[in-house]
Amino acid sequence: MLSIIGLLVILTIVILLITQKLNPIVALVIIPFVGALVAGFGPGEITEFFNDGISSVISVVIMFIFAILFFGIMQDTGMFNPLITKMVKLSRGNVTLVAMATVIIGAIAHLDGSGASTFLITIPALLPLYKKLNMNPYMLVMLIGMSASIMNMVPWGGPLGRTAAVLGVDASELWQPLIPLQGVLIILLIAMAALVGSLEKKRLLKNGMIIEGVSFDDFNLENDDEAESLKRPKLLWFNLLLTFAVVGLLMSGLLPAGLIFMLAVSIALPVNYRGTNVQMDRIKAHAPSALMMAAIILAAGSFLGILENTGMLNSLAEDMVVILPAFLVPFLHYIVGFFGAPLELVLNTDAYYFALLPVVEQIVSTHGVDSITAAYSMMIGNVIGTFISPFSPALWLAVGLAGIEMGRYIRYAFWWIWGFSILAMAIAFIMGII
Repeated sequence: MLSIIGLLVILTIVILLITQKLNPIVALVIIPFVGALVAGFGPGEITEFFNDGISSVISVVIMFIFAILFFGIMQDTGMFNPLITKMVKLSRGNVTLVAMATVIIGAIAHLDGSGASTFLITIPALLPLYKKLNMNPYMLVMLIGMSASIMNMVPWGGPLGRTAAVLGVDASELWQPLIPLQGVLIILLIAMAALVGSLEKKRLLKNGMIIEGVSFDDFNLENDDEAESLKRPKLLWFNLLLTFAVVGLLMSGLLPAGLIFMLAVSIALPVNYRGTNVQMDRIKAHAPSALMMAAIILAAGSFLGILENTGMLNSLAEDMVVILPAFLVPFLHYIVGFFGAPLELVLNTDAYYFALLPVVEQIVSTHGVDSITAAYSMMIGNVIGTFISPFSPALWLAVGLAGIEMGRYIRYAFWWIWGFSILAMAIAFIMGII
């Protein structure tokens, strides 16, 4: 009975999330609560389950709130703008170099972990360049999206934060083994960009559309008056050093990730913006993003606390082991990870990490597979496909900014993204991560 109720709870949540009938917060709170009542658990027991679930994710919530605030403030100061502008100018009209520079720009811009802000920074800056060179805007969105997906493995990125919430571990601890993998994948993506860029150059040459001798002095990031007033070019080096110090502390594990970002925000705000009014304005500007992510993680904590403590997850995993072919069960995390990118077309991020990951982790753990290994396998296989999903609001923003069509974009980018996600899993396997 527990297996049936657990399965119905998970399927209901997945269907509601896929069809976008309910906000993720509402689905993750209401459905498990009703499921626990149907399974015969009383208010007192459900309260204990809830408290246990919330306590397992609270450190992730704190980290998310202050990480989003910190990197939002760094964006306000214009810290990323000179780096992006310099990369654009260095490309000097070479189609292949422009494609390679796009990857680096996407990685830099996604340091805040927000897909929407990454596309808002990069596409308006690079699209005029792509248009002047007659380059394919679908390639622009794909390369930025893939670069941002690799950077999305940072602790304040959605996939790793969700994984940490499911496993009940500190996100910065999960990130540390992934840092070398991110470096290798960025290098491989630059190489892939060179390949894609050379194919684009051949297309342009074949059609007589190649442009040379273009000056890029005019290609700067567009900002309105308010954005210009928030820039702090004189504090660029201070902000860079502060950001490097934050990343260094996260890598070292000396302090909890939440405390690191709380300290960083407390330093960045008064140094860059004098006066409580302007400081509060900066917090208010980035609070919606921080609050939304924190609320989703808290709702997921409630969901996981109920499913785990009622025994639904264990029961469901045990019964699925009986149903699945025995030879497949120990490798289920690899199989799901292999199809991680295509699954983005039918599952949104919350459904993948909060509904599918806990079940797979429970199943393979009965065969001696470490929980973190199972989670890494599923996350690495899936994360590259983050910005191919039609369920991603940030991708719709990117499509709109670039003036392209979602369907054509998916057809253009799908095989590149899935192939690269499989390559990412292979590299992670060679490096001993999975």
